[in-house]
Parts: sequence; structure tokens; C-alpha cells
Amino acid sequence: MAYKRPTFEKFKQTGLEDTVVKAGHDALPTSFCMKRQMIALRKSSGVTQEQMADLLGTKKSNISRLESLNSSISPRLATVEDYARVLGYSVRIKFEPQTY
Repeated sequence: MAYKRPTFEKFKQTGLEDTVVKAGHDALPTSFCMKRQMIALRKSSGVTQEQMADLLGTKKSNISRLESLNSSISPRLATVEDYARVLGYSVRIKFEPQTY
């Protein structure tokens, strides 16, 4: 019988059932989560980083840096709004009470 790899979603679901893993996931910085979502939106729209750069009138290296999950630099809100707009989305900011 051949080994079947779990999908990422199944892997994530299983991992988040572990309270330690879930606590670590929930503590991820907002910018990290935002960048992951931006990348997912771009990819689901079938747009490459090169195409995104063309749409925004910039260079691919700027898109790469904008999407970098390891970067501690946060993009300007106007940049995020432009990024979303060219993909057919808008940005909504929601403030939530902190939970400890």
C-alpha cells in the first residue's frame, strides 16, 4: 500500500489540535499573517510576482520583499491597499481586544 501524504490543510488542522502548536500559531505577528494572506490571494488569482510588479508599476524584487515572511519591515497601508485592489479585493482593518 502506497503512502499518501496529507494535504497541507489536513496537516494544519491536525497540528492546531495540539494546544502548544495552537498557542504558537495564535501568537504569530499580524504582519506575518497578513503577508501569508497576500501571497495566497496573489497565487489564487494566478498572478506571478513579476506580473504583480507590472500591475503595481514596480519591480519584482519589491514584491518579493513585500511578501517576505522573514522581514520585520511592515508595508505602508497604501501599498497593501494597492496590492489588494489590483487583485480585486479591498482591505478592512479590524481591532480586536487582546486575549491573554
